[in-house]
Amino acid sequence: MTAATWIAAAKGSPFGVHNLPYGVFSTADRPGRRRIGVRIGDFVLDAGAAARATGAPSVLLDADTLNPLLAAGRPLWAEVRAALTHWLTEESYRGALTPLLTPLAEAELHLPFEVADYVDFYSSEHHATNLGRIFRPGAEPLTPNWKHLPIGYHGRSGTVVVSGTPVTRPHGQRKAPSDAVPDFGPTRRLDIEAEVGFVVGTPSEPGSRVPMAGFSEHVFGVCLVNDWSARDIQAWEYVPLGPFLGKSFATSLSPWIVPLEALEHARVAPPARDVEPLPYLDDRAGEPWGLDIELEVRLNGHTLSRPPFAGMYWTAAQQLAQMTANGASLRTGDLFASGTVSGPEPRTRGALIELTWNGTEPIELPDGSTRSFLEDGDEVTITATAPGPAGTRIGFGEVSGRIRP
Repeated sequence: MTAATWIAAAKGSPFGVHNLPYGVFSTADRPGRRRIGVRIGDFVLDAGAAARATGAPSVLLDADTLNPLLAAGRPLWAEVRAALTHWLTEESYRGALTPLLTPLAEAELHLPFEVADYVDFYSSEHHATNLGRIFRPGAEPLTPNWKHLPIGYHGRSGTVVVSGTPVTRPHGQRKAPSDAVPDFGPTRRLDIEAEVGFVVGTPSEPGSRVPMAGFSEHVFGVCLVNDWSARDIQAWEYVPLGPFLGKSFATSLSPWIVPLEALEHARVAPPARDVEPLPYLDDRAGEPWGLDIELEVRLNGHTLSRPPFAGMYWTAAQQLAQMTANGASLRTGDLFASGTVSGPEPRTRGALIELTWNGTEPIELPDGSTRSFLEDGDEVTITATAPGPAGTRIGFGEVSGRIRP
């Protein structure tokens, strides 16, 4: 049974004491001072100040980024989480901590950690199959390697931005099949990718491999990701290598990192696999890390789709094992994302290229306008929830971005 908080407004919230996600915030009276915050209901608790007020060690929480806490490792993550839960459920702390609560509407939220490396995967069988059918009609939609390893690419960590940051329409080379030569200009096929991200805390040694069993020792928590994509730029540049300028201009991240411990009740088995994985990716004998996370994608306030993360073919533990299979080391602040989350039905697809079948089936919005891809001024918002203890829900907040010319 989940303990009750003394913050009445947080009772029944997807941001109750069963969640307690971490972020970084500032306030209008002290705009230059960024602090680690913990969301409880529609408030942000100043975590460092709370530690000092209760007489607890505050060094990990007195920072302007989550990186020191990320680097501290699983035992200290558990210790900090237990302390926060105790403070927010024990009535005797109400007087000391109430002044340290900032209404969410009055907090400016920042990128919660310094991103080290960024890797994006391609792990939804439905998404990969749809794209295969779009671009290789009549042929086998999945590439021969797809069910043998989680496919991914290394992205650009310097352009990971926090939710709410405007996204400038990128420029690049474009070449339609009917064009004799490419031209240069703003993308005409700007897309989204609704994804789930995983934040690495403890690093690994160069030359070592992290097995699937090491997932919970290295991964601190989970967030939402929108990996914006310029499909026309991507289509022209990605052969014979992988995504480059069509992806590197912006990746948006939700401001709240949900601790891995908060998602124990969301764990599920991944879908049945019809190809036996190699031993280092074989999770059938252990406890697989499928997660029952329900996403929602909205365009200008209109719900486009509800992608189910539980249907992802490759889990985050397998992705982490693949990332390090060659001895590549992990660094504190590494971010890896699931790839587009898509389900089997049209209204469960996580990218416009699927929802509009590469622009051939435009979506009609409530105002009567249609979209094949994003237009300037459009705003995309992705939210998600997952099962929590005792029938509660875990909230992830949102990742949003508006397109500017």
